[in-house]
Amino acid sequence: MNGLKYSARALRELFFPRVCPVCGEKLEVEEPFLCGKCLEDIPFTWTWAWPENPVEERMWKRVGIVAGASLFFYRKEGGYGELVRKIKYGGDAALGRWLGRELGRRMAGSGRFSEVQAVVPVPLHPLRRWRRGYNQAEIIAQGIAAGLGGLKVEKHLLRRRKYTRTQTKLTTEGRSANVKDAFAVNPRTAARLSREGILNILVVDDVLTSGATLSEAVKPLLPAFAVSVATAGLVE
Repeated sequence: MNGLKYSARALRELFFPRVCPVCGEKLEVEEPFLCGKCLEDIPFTWTWAWPENPVEERMWKRVGIVAGASLFFYRKEGGYGELVRKIKYGGDAALGRWLGRELGRRMAGSGRFSEVQAVVPVPLHPLRRWRRGYNQAEIIAQGIAAGLGGLKVEKHLLRRRKYTRTQTKLTTEGRSANVKDAFAVNPRTAARLSREGILNILVVDDVLTSGATLSEAVKPLLPAFAVSVATAGLVE
């Protein structure tokens, strides 16, 4: 950070101080998203580095994927779960892209995702997208695509054709029923990708819980595409 930018941020934070979303402590000027301690203590999953990891095993129970990874372990109450909540409900796009880049860089370094050619966010229903004003999965996907070397985000390949209840308070069986057949492929986008030789894609969501939503998003893409998955958070 150059001197002018540092001074401008310091002046702004004199009047509008920022706090770490994990612990609530005041952030220093040079700390963009997390305090130093919380940054060091992120509960990384390391799933990008090893096959047959919990992400893949959870997905394989529902649908066939090539590979999967999540950045950190997610707990619903407090702590690092606040990172996802700030993106999903607070619209913190900068935080979402940063988390995505952190995951994308690690995935690229592992070599396990070298075949991925494009990144596809799990879409929201148009009504929910309109109400919220953004799609948190798309924000995270942008960061992952950058971390993977500047891949294109294909946000129109999947569409959500069914308005569903939030998954938060549903049982595992309820989650599956709620999102069954909720997604469809845009044939024009699929045809264009096929012509361009893009057949290996990465589907991105914010959090992997039971795998119900992510697996339903993957199903209509098969067998036309080889699909891997990635999320910011992984519920333990």
